[in-house]
Parts: sequence; structure tokens; C-alpha cells
Amino acid sequence: MADKQTNDMQGRQRCCSQEENTHTKEGVEETLQDDSCCSTKHVRKEYSNDGHKHASHNNSIFKMFLPAFISTTLLLMGLAMDYVETQRWFTGGVRIIWYVIAYIPVGVPVLKEAVESINKGDIFSEFLLMGIATIGAFAIGEYPEGVAVMLFYSVGEVFQSMAVSRAKLNIKSLLDQRPDKVWVIRNKEPEMVNAETVDIDEIIMLKPGDKLGLDGTLLSDSASFDTAALTGESKPDTKSKGETVLAGMINLNTVSQVKVTAAYTDSKLSKILTLVQHATSQKAPTELFIRKFARIYTPIVVFLAIGIALLPVLFVSDYVFTDWLYRALVFLVISCPCALVISIPLGYFGGIGAASRNGILIKGSNFLDTLANIQNVVMDKTGTMTRGVFKVREVNINAEFEEREILQMVNVLESHSTHPIATAIHEYVGKPNSEIKLENTEEIPGQGLKTTIGGKNLLVGNFKLMAKFGIQHDLNPNTIVYTTIAIAYDNKFVGYITIADSVKADSRLTIDKLKSLGVKPTMLSGDKSTVVEHVAEALGISNAFGDMLPEDKVNKVKEIKTRGESVAFVGDGMNDAPVIALSDVGIAMGGLGSNAAIETADVVIQDDKPSKIPVAINIGKQTRKIVWQNIGLAFGIKAIVLVLGAGGLATMWEAVFADVGVALLAILNAIRIQRMSF
Repeated sequence: MADKQTNDMQGRQRCCSQEENTHTKEGVEETLQDDSCCSTKHVRKEYSNDGHKHASHNNSIFKMFLPAFISTTLLLMGLAMDYVETQRWFTGGVRIIWYVIAYIPVGVPVLKEAVESINKGDIFSEFLLMGIATIGAFAIGEYPEGVAVMLFYSVGEVFQSMAVSRAKLNIKSLLDQRPDKVWVIRNKEPEMVNAETVDIDEIIMLKPGDKLGLDGTLLSDSASFDTAALTGESKPDTKSKGETVLAGMINLNTVSQVKVTAAYTDSKLSKILTLVQHATSQKAPTELFIRKFARIYTPIVVFLAIGIALLPVLFVSDYVFTDWLYRALVFLVISCPCALVISIPLGYFGGIGAASRNGILIKGSNFLDTLANIQNVVMDKTGTMTRGVFKVREVNINAEFEEREILQMVNVLESHSTHPIATAIHEYVGKPNSEIKLENTEEIPGQGLKTTIGGKNLLVGNFKLMAKFGIQHDLNPNTIVYTTIAIAYDNKFVGYITIADSVKADSRLTIDKLKSLGVKPTMLSGDKSTVVEHVAEALGISNAFGDMLPEDKVNKVKEIKTRGESVAFVGDGMNDAPVIALSDVGIAMGGLGSNAAIETADVVIQDDKPSKIPVAINIGKQTRKIVWQNIGLAFGIKAIVLVLGAGGLATMWEAVFADVGVALLAILNAIRIQRMSF
């Protein structure tokens, strides 16, 4: 837990030239922080309250590329007059002024950024490197190269900024599927209104093909919904009357009515959006290292460049200052760390986006890194590997007790619990008898419930509860395969009820995929050992433990961690809070049904499918692979060209490729993960 908190604090440290792109939609201001230290251009898209843009996207792109277009035109004309059709007047001061004018549109913004960085205490920024390199080129008479270097650098910056903004906006548009307007039944007539003005308890009418704008409960008998925007699952989901439906779902077949249960800004989708947009604040160790490395690496390069320009005078007989200064300037251009500082955060953000598209919410890039290295997945049984939908299979009550009376008392007591077992008993017995009065009701963690009815104790739980209160019985619990609810009344053993759960359809596939990834699965449960062993055998899990209290689960995870192995725990994100805090990654199932899961877990599986666990791990592995590919690409090419530049074998044209070209290649590689299928 301490490690997570440390990462949280480190992740919030601001970058040297951090930008904020603010998007306002439907009156809600959302801030996307650009973590790159290189991106100098802002892509701003303003929205009015009705969701329409003030300015067209095409105009924004045109404005971004206009300075580069002006500089390119002047540069090409200058080169033509220098080398193609030489003009007599294009010499001396006129030639210098021409190239200075060509330099201004792309160079001044970068020089301005350099000054601002210095004022903020960040002296050795990439802006300073480019400023020194291009001004130095002018100083030694290499005017076209000075303009060209700054031109290509600026064009690269525009593409980098567009890639960062596009990646973030793609995720936002992927998730923000809510319509701006909805049909509401008012005065018995449908009326189209802004979604944000709809109040709780109002009724929304959905036509086939309409998107639901707010969370609610279905009033129609049944309806089929496309939930792909929320879960990544293309298969339609059929809902029955009274079930929860969420903003972003698409009504497929019939006209339906939904009663609103949450305000527009409090919908599940709003919480998911907030989670994903703030995911970049949780930095991976690789990101933190590269950021620190760039701050140390850049000043070292500046001093090396000074050494390249001046030190050869001590040992080179035909030393020419301008030649060695040119080598030093080439060295500076090559050394810019943009490819690393831009592409690595973008790679992690791409991984978060790929996970979102698959119905998996990951709270930060640090958890992507941890998922990539997970060695053990410890999972709860009920609701994770099984459906968590229990049905009563057998009722065995001793003849000396009235079965109906006992079941009614048990039903009333279980009405104080939201556990799936309680739901199964309610469904079997029916509506609780309001005439039965309970006194001194308490829950005994990991064992069951205790109460007093008519001055007599009623115990309902497992056989540990019976042992705790000294209830004698002749039953051997190990002979019963299913989950067993033992009952005692007036200090006598009454009998038991067996409850059966069913394994999820993709649970076996999940275990097979985890094993293929080299991950060891372990199943823990508070259910009886015979039931846990039965489910584990069906799934192919060799490590399974039942009859576990919450503290037993914590101890089991501690035992694994003492072996120096990483652990991901999969549970409900609330009841298993202690073990989630202890694990390296806490994964919550059922994100669509639990606000607590979204808030407490590190990773949320939105559609309850355990098969998304290996998908999340695989996305982590692929993200890490791409990040290290970018690191290798950047360092490899830059190292080669740095050596060539220092030796006078590379010009500024090669330097531009080593900087801008490598940065663009790394960015293209980083966004590749968003198109992968898992």
C-alpha cells in the first residue's frame, strides 16, 4: 500500500513544460493533462453548452500548420535562388534577411518556450537545445540548415501534439457515448430536453437505436441493449423490469421506458470518464525514470557540445572553430530527448485506451507495468469465477421442528444481509414475515448471523458458527459438496439448507490463459473447503483454499509475497479491502454494478467476465514491450548519429532525422497498441 501511495505522489509531480488542454462539454469542465515535456503546440477544442464546437477542426489544423507552410515556402524559394536559378540580388544582407524571415514563424515560438522554461528554473530544456543549434547555424553562415532544422522540429512538434491530443480524445469519445438530448415523459407527453436538465425519478423514453443519457432502472417488462461502449462486449444484453441500465447503453429493439436514478454528472459513465482521464497522473516507474534521466542527460549534452566546439583547439593542429562549432550544433540537435519524453507516456496512455476498449478500467500506467510482471493471480470464488447467483437445492430440517416456521425465521434474519446466499433464500421462501421481530441481531464475520426471536437464539451460518456457540450435531460437513447453511434455534441444531452456485462460462478459459502467460492462479473463499475444491477441480486450479476469514486471505497473500512474488487479487473491491490493499494490483469484478469497486480497486473489470483478467495482463505486457522498443529505437539511432556528428560525418539533415524522425517513428509505434486485438 505504501508503494502505491508513493507512486501516487510521484505521479502528480508536474513536468517541466506541462500543458493543460481544457475541454468544456455540457457545462462540465474536464482537464486532460499533457504529460509531455516536448509538446509546444496546444490543440484546443472548445465546446458550448449544447455540445457544438465553436471553431471547425479543419481550421484548427490549418492554423497549426500555417507557420510551417510560410517557412517552407520561403525556405524552398531561398534554396532555389541559391542553387537552381542564382539571383544576383540574393546575396549579403538580403539573403540573411530572407532566411531570418523564413526562420521567424517556426523559430520564435520555440525561442519563447526556451525563455519561459529558463524563467521557471528549467534551463537545459529541448527548446534551448534547438535555439542554440539553429542560432549557431546562422552564426556560421549555414542559414538554410538553421531554418530547416527549426522547421522540421516544429512540424514534428505539431504531429506530436496532435498524436497526444488524438489519443486522449479518442478515449474520451470512446467512453462518452451519452446523447446531449433525451426524450422525457412530462404531462403524459414525450418532450425532448437537454440531458443535463433531467431530474431524478423522471421517466425517459427510448426508441430503438436511442442512447440512454442517464443511469436508471428499466420500467418496461424487458429490453435489449448494446453495451459495447461500457463493457467492450458486442453481444446484446437483455434487461428485465427493475434492473439497472446505464448511460451510454443503446436500446436495440422496442420502445422502452427508464426511471432516472442519478443526475447526469453522477452517472456511472461520468465516474468512468473521470477515472480514465486522470489515469495519466499515476506514473509508471519507466516514465519517472525517463523524466529524471532527461533532466540529467540534457545539461550533460550541452556541456559535451561545448567541449566538442572548444577542446579540439588543444590537440588538433588544423583547428577551425566554425567546423567544430558545426559538429557541436549537430550534436545538440541529435541529443534532444523528445522521442523518449513524448512516446513513452503516449505508449502507456495507449495501453489504458486499449484496456478501456476491452471493458477494463486501469487507474494508471504504474498498474500497467505491475500487471505486466504479475506472477500470481489470487481470486475470490463467488462472483469472480462463479456467477454468484445461488439457488436453494435442498432443505433438510429435523422432524422435531416445523420446517415452514424455521424457514420464515431464517428468511427474516437473512433480510438483513445483501449476500447472494440471502437472495437465494428470499427467492425460495418468499416475502419475509413482518410479524417476526428480531432482537440483538449481529453479523459474525466469516461465520454468519445471530439474533434473538421470542427470547431464543437463532444462528444461521456455517459450521464454524455452530462450533463457536457449542451447538452439537451428528452431521459431517465434508460429505456435502454444495454450500451449506447450518441452522440452530434455542441452542439446538435444526438442520441445514444447501445452496448451489454455477461456474461462469469463461472461467475455465481464464485459468488456461493465465497458465499460458506463466501466471499461477490461486482461489480463496470463505465457502466450505469441499465446495471450493469441487469448483477448483472443474477449473483446473491446483491451489484452492476454503473456510477462509478475511484475515486468512490477507495471510495467504502475505505468504505469497514473502516468496518475493507479485500478486494481483481479484475480488469485489469493497469486502476484500484489506487484501486488495496488500496486493500489488487490486482487481474488482462487477464495475458496472458497484461504485465502491470503481473507487477502491486499481483495475475494474466492467462486465464481470474473468476472461478479461488475462486480457489486462496481456495489455500490460504489450504496452511494456512497445515502451522498451521505443527506448531502444531512440537510444540506438541517436547514439549512432551522435558519434557520427561528433566525428564530423553527419550533417544537420541526419540530425533532424535522428531527432524528429525517430520521435515520429516512436509515436507511431506507441499508438499501435490502440489498434491491437486481445
